[in-house]
Amino acid sequence: MKVLVMGAGVVGTAAAWFLAEAGHEVTVVDRQPGVGLETSFANGGQISASHVEPWAGPRTPFQALKWMGDPDAPLVFRWARWDPALWAWLMRFLRNCTPGRAALNTERALRVALYSRARLKQLRADTGITYDERTRGILQVFHDERAFDAGRRLAAEVAENGLASAVLDRPEALTLEPALTYATDPLVGAIHFPDDESGDAHLFTRRLAMLAAERFGVDFRLGVTIEAIEQRAGHVVGVRTDAGTFVADAYVLALGSWSPVLARDIGLKLPIYPAKGYSITVPVDEDPLPGNAPGAPLVSVTDGAFKMVYSRLGDRLRAAGTAELAGWDPTLRDRRAETIIRNTRRLFPLAGDYDTAERWCGLRPKTPDSVPIIGRTPLPNLFLNTGHGVLGWTMSVGSGRIVADLVSGREPEVDVRGLGLDRF
Repeated sequence: MKVLVMGAGVVGTAAAWFLAEAGHEVTVVDRQPGVGLETSFANGGQISASHVEPWAGPRTPFQALKWMGDPDAPLVFRWARWDPALWAWLMRFLRNCTPGRAALNTERALRVALYSRARLKQLRADTGITYDERTRGILQVFHDERAFDAGRRLAAEVAENGLASAVLDRPEALTLEPALTYATDPLVGAIHFPDDESGDAHLFTRRLAMLAAERFGVDFRLGVTIEAIEQRAGHVVGVRTDAGTFVADAYVLALGSWSPVLARDIGLKLPIYPAKGYSITVPVDEDPLPGNAPGAPLVSVTDGAFKMVYSRLGDRLRAAGTAELAGWDPTLRDRRAETIIRNTRRLFPLAGDYDTAERWCGLRPKTPDSVPIIGRTPLPNLFLNTGHGVLGWTMSVGSGRIVADLVSGREPEVDVRGLGLDRF
């Protein structure tokens, strides 16, 4: 069967791999000149099944009000614009802020994340693919006892769904990650999630695309802009682009934040809104430091107080965080990047030369419930693999396998109830 995948980010490329492995003839179309050049390019680097807690929760509205008017807050709304899509998304978001909805959405997202993490380990074993990966887990650090207590409770809750963790006091945390010795903010403890990982999503996407082309003949048509999905008699009959119309038997929409824009013209209303995230990439200083502790971390770190993540990618430190709801505007705002640099200096002041840090931002496709949309549509030959939000890298491999199973008419290995468009 011929399958056309729309989108060559980490999500679309992983889907193409598994579709081709299943025996399909696969073509991938993307407007960028290479794979993984948008949201997958410089994300936080974490494979973080431990951090699938949805944005929408009982405390979120109060946090949002607290951050209102603070230009350096972890979440910023750009209100100076009329944006019906944002208001519609926010109404759905607020409906998910109840304890019951938050628990349900956490379970759904964790189900996909754990499956994806396992499939990534298997893919790495099967192919030998490398991508500056580290398998030392993720260390979540806490600066006050109240937050530490909340973190322990959450870790205990998700442990019931198979997520291993270890609570560490301050000395134990510093033993696991000595670079935290130099932190200027107080550190009271940490929780270590040993089975989580980190790695360069862009490098992974490039190398997986290369393997897919070499092993299975996947055709990556890059630098091609999609103009419209064409339908007739309740089926997709082609995808019109600036390089002609692509025709296949089945179609997979994996365009991240741009998925709802394209789907709108065929009558599909996807509740996805972009959340602009920022990152910096810092060259690591490898010179010896006082006390012989490294300046940059070797374990991937999450700092919940500032909504920041840190991952060591070879000789680079990637720091990422913040969210800006400002529509489909890709503009990098220097003030937001400076916030990332300032927060990173607090935790790892001796990591490297922050003056030469590379700044980046990307649009992350958020659903109101923080659960991706994976599955069929009312058009029987169109499948969705989008809306992964901040967890696209975490969920990409598992999502790709799920979509390949659905396209192939196979029962997925993981329960897919609650992942489809029908939940909205």
